Amino acid sequence: MEEWYQSNKVSFQRNRDCMVNYRNVSYALGVLVLVEAGFFALCAGVSFYYQEEDYIHFLETLLINVVLGGLLLLGGKRNEVSINRRDGYCIVSLSWILFSALGMLPFLFSGYIPSISDAFFETISGFTTTGATILDHIETLPHGLLFWRSLTQWIGGLGIVLFTIALLPLFSGSSQQLFLSEATGVTHDKIHPKIKVMARWLWTIYIGLTAVETLLLVGGGMSGFDAVCHAFATTATGGFSTKQASVAYWNSPYIEYVISIFMILSGVNFSLYYLAAMRGNFRHLWKDEELRWFLKSVGILTLFITGALFLTDYYDLETSFRKALFQVATAHTSCGFTSDDYNLWPPCTWMLLIFAMISGGCTGSTSGGVKNMRLLIIARNIRNQFKQMLHPRAVLPVRVNGICVPVRTSATVFTFFGTYLICIFIGWILLMCCGVGLTESMSTVISAIGNVGPGLGAFGPAFSWAALPDAAKWILSALMLIGRLEIFGILLLFYRGYWKDE
Repeated sequence: MEEWYQSNKVSFQRNRDCMVNYRNVSYALGVLVLVEAGFFALCAGVSFYYQEEDYIHFLETLLINVVLGGLLLLGGKRNEVSINRRDGYCIVSLSWILFSALGMLPFLFSGYIPSISDAFFETISGFTTTGATILDHIETLPHGLLFWRSLTQWIGGLGIVLFTIALLPLFSGSSQQLFLSEATGVTHDKIHPKIKVMARWLWTIYIGLTAVETLLLVGGGMSGFDAVCHAFATTATGGFSTKQASVAYWNSPYIEYVISIFMILSGVNFSLYYLAAMRGNFRHLWKDEELRWFLKSVGILTLFITGALFLTDYYDLETSFRKALFQVATAHTSCGFTSDDYNLWPPCTWMLLIFAMISGGCTGSTSGGVKNMRLLIIARNIRNQFKQMLHPRAVLPVRVNGICVPVRTSATVFTFFGTYLICIFIGWILLMCCGVGLTESMSTVISAIGNVGPGLGAFGPAFSWAALPDAAKWILSALMLIGRLEIFGILLLFYRGYWKDE
């Protein structure tokens, strides 16, 4: 009888662990909503400092967050069961949606963005660090709302859950699962055995880059407020600016070079910075094959576009190089800043920028796109396929940084890339069904899923996305989230087996 009881107890525990624990999910979401309330308090402080009345709207939103967060905490229970894999994906996916839904309220309450479709689009574009905007008169927004736009990108850069793990003594024993659910990449270098310590180190590096860039931008003539907002957007590779003309507003080579450099730095795997600093040898960075692939890609594309601009007499050599470097950096890191209208450039440069948008930055960075590690693995698999045709009996493992890549990982990479292209194709068709043009629909879909920002044609760097139909905005919002959580994390919730014990 005792053996039967123990057997059934184990079976019951196994079944419970395989299902979503809604009380765990509710508690975790409650904590995250209360964390967001703290950000609204900060924005209210900014508005109050500039003596603007929109602080009232932030306080109203804060109150809603506190009430909702309290209800979610009451509906949940802390650490009843450790958070399992299904709980982790559910918490991460719902937290991004919930943050965006609550984050749009200040725009709605203030009346600066009266439409729910527009307000949600603007907010999720911020949190996913896409940087696409529907605003046509950004300078008319009060300082509090401008700060909130930039702050959403800074929060979303490293991840909402990762921020909470670093900040609060919560989710003990479950931080690993939550981290992996939000940061779904090919590889994640563990710089410390404890996820909480690792999260704090990553955020320390993140804050350090933000602070240094802020000081450099102030030294280049930006106001303190504009410098902070642009540093937020740069390190998060977001692209929201406080000016309608983006970085082109200042017409400053110094500012363009500073932002270009920090966009590239933010596209690098943050764990490499930590490892290089601990070893006291930054030359170690160059040993990373993904980083070399990324920097070579940025360099080659910059040279090609520089040549195209210079030879067609668009600009002189220095200006051609500066404009090319800036736009390649912003496209390759999915930042989304603009210093020039590349729609006026030779058409051959558009495809190079599209390639940069799709490629993205490095794994473990704040950038979007496919990520260069995946492209590196695909390229080496293709090379091995040619070798295999010449030497059928040869054993040809794929190696990255001297480590053999498991066959399962390679298969996952190809699956990811295939799913990525399918999502682009489906989104492209859906937007054309909404009445969006061929070029515009293709570029906006690639930009949204890659978390880039500007597209081509009528939705290029010189225009907002306000002219899009509401249905298209919701489709693109979904693509932004899918791209930010790297496809599988969000699409998993639509798999029937996720909600059942299969």
